[in-house]
Amino acid sequence: MSEESHPHPPSGLLRPRFWGVASFMRLPLWEEGDSPPEIGIFGVPFDSGTTFRPGARFGPRALREASTLMRHYHPVLGFSPYERTEVKDCGDVPVNPLDIAVTLDHIRDFVASLQALGITPLAAGGDHLVSLALLRGLRERAPFALVHFDAHSDTTDQYFGGSRLAHGTPFRRAVEEGLLDPRRIVQIGIRGSLNAPDELAWAEAQGLSLLRIEEALALGAEEVGRRVREVVGEGPVYLSFDIDCLDPAFAPGTGTPEIGGFSTREAQSLLRALRGLDFIGADLVEVAPPYDVGGITALAGASLMWEILCLLAEAVTARRTAAKEGGAE
Repeated sequence: MSEESHPHPPSGLLRPRFWGVASFMRLPLWEEGDSPPEIGIFGVPFDSGTTFRPGARFGPRALREASTLMRHYHPVLGFSPYERTEVKDCGDVPVNPLDIAVTLDHIRDFVASLQALGITPLAAGGDHLVSLALLRGLRERAPFALVHFDAHSDTTDQYFGGSRLAHGTPFRRAVEEGLLDPRRIVQIGIRGSLNAPDELAWAEAQGLSLLRIEEALALGAEEVGRRVREVVGEGPVYLSFDIDCLDPAFAPGTGTPEIGGFSTREAQSLLRALRGLDFIGADLVEVAPPYDVGGITALAGASLMWEILCLLAEAVTARRTAAKEGGAE
C-alpha cells in the first residue's frame, strides 16, 4: 500500500470535530473482510478486575471522544503516522462483565486474530487486567520485553483470599506464563504506600527493573530512555501505560489514584525518549470517566495514545523496511 493511499482523519479545518460518529483519532472503522490496516486501535470496555473504584469500562468511549482533538502531524517527532502506516479503528472487543475468564479469552482471541492478519494492536482499556489477555493474544512472539508506566507494579499474587485475576496482578501472571522476560521489564513511576514492606520483593527477585517516581524525575526523560534501552535491549517490546502514573491533578479520572505522579508534559517527554524500540503492541488503561473532571483525564489519555501511536508507526515502518531489505538479499 502506498503512503498516499493511507487513510487520514478528516481535517478539523474542513469538518468540525463534533461531527459524525466518534472513532479513535477520527479514523475509518475496520471490519472483518476489509483489507487489514498495519495498526489497529480498539477498545476493551471491561473493569471487572478492579479492586477499588470501577468505571474504566467507560474508558474507551471517553477516549474515542477526546481523541477527536488529535491532528495529523507530530511537530516534535517530525512526521505524521498516517503518512507511514495505515491505521484504523477496529471497534471494541466483546466482553462479559460477569465473567472475567471468558472475557480474557475473548480479548486474547481478538488480539490473536489481529496478529494473524499482521495488525499491530493499540488497545484502550478498561482496567489493567486486560493487559494480561492482550499479552496472551501476542503469545506467538513471546517472551518479549515490557515498558510499563504505572504508579503500581501490578505484580501482586492475589486479592481477597485467593483471587489471582485482578488489575493488580497482570504482570505477575504474565511472567509466570512465560509471556514476558522479567529481566527485560522496566516499570516507571512506581510510588505510593504499600500493604507490606516486602510487597515488591517478588518483582525485584525476578529481575524486574523498578524506577520509582523519585528516581525517574531525578534522572530526566533522556536518561530514563537510555536505561530502558539497556534493560530491554533489542527484540520485541510491549508498552503498557496506566493513566494513574500521572498525578491526579492531571488525571483524576482513574480507579486507584496516587499523588506525586508525573505531569502530562513529563509523560510526553518520557514516551518520546523511547523512539526506536521494536514495539509490537501497546495499551493505555484505567481511564475511568465517572471520576473525571471536565474530561481532562480522557484528554490526557487520548493525547498519550497519540504519542504511543507515533511510536508504533515508527516501529511498524522499521519492520516493514527490514523485511523488504531482507527479501532483497
